[in-house]
Amino acid sequence: MAQVVVVTSGKGGVGKTTSSAAFATGLAQRGKKTVVIDFDVGLRNLDLIMGVERRVVFDIVNVISGEARLNQALIRDKRVETLSILPASQTRDKDALTKEGVQGIIEELSKDFDYILCDSPAGIEKGALLALYFADQAIVVTNPEVSSVRDSDRILGVLQSRSKRAEDKREPVKEHLLVTRFDPVRVERGEMLKLEDIREILSIPLLGVIPESESVLKASNTGTPVIMDGESTAGQAYADAVSRFLGEEKPHRFIEAEKKGIFKRLFGGRAA
Repeated sequence: MAQVVVVTSGKGGVGKTTSSAAFATGLAQRGKKTVVIDFDVGLRNLDLIMGVERRVVFDIVNVISGEARLNQALIRDKRVETLSILPASQTRDKDALTKEGVQGIIEELSKDFDYILCDSPAGIEKGALLALYFADQAIVVTNPEVSSVRDSDRILGVLQSRSKRAEDKREPVKEHLLVTRFDPVRVERGEMLKLEDIREILSIPLLGVIPESESVLKASNTGTPVIMDGESTAGQAYADAVSRFLGEEKPHRFIEAEKKGIFKRLFGGRAA
């Protein structure tokens, strides 16, 4: 039976879709049959970040409305053979998603996949609630900013009260914290929240810390999940997070400000 994992946050622009693409790719690289579903009906960005936008013929709404079969809408990744993508619709309304329709898709995918990642829209509107409803695990993505952390705390409350597991009074959704766009230099200056403060507020296990990195934007623009850039700090941090998710012990990297030597102080240097 597949594990359903929602990638969620209360606030937009924190890196959910980047994280969904990276995590799905990382799990597939580890030999796990993985499918990632875009629940952001009307906006649809996952296909761009995965580099499959020109291959989209049918989407999740077509499947739910009976206009296409699930295997017609699924797009197989050309780089990692155990990875598939189910895109969202760009032209439909979020009301086109139904609980019964999503349940049918997840039940069918569960027969063939180890992990079903649900890339959630921000907030708690219909698409977001459906993305998290069937979750077994949740990756809560937050930036080191007060508003982002506060909104993530609200999402944790929703997970604990409005998921199917909560309704059925089963073991709660397993929660993981992923901090993105982290800059230890700005933390030292007091411009960002400290990791300890974020963890104290949200009180869920820390899965990973993704450093601020130009490689994230570059990866998005080229349609290549950043985890495939093994030279970048962000790519390495995502790979570490996937390892932890699969139960491996990995120390957290890129969370301390780098002590610059004389040449770096003179000539500067940017994160990859």
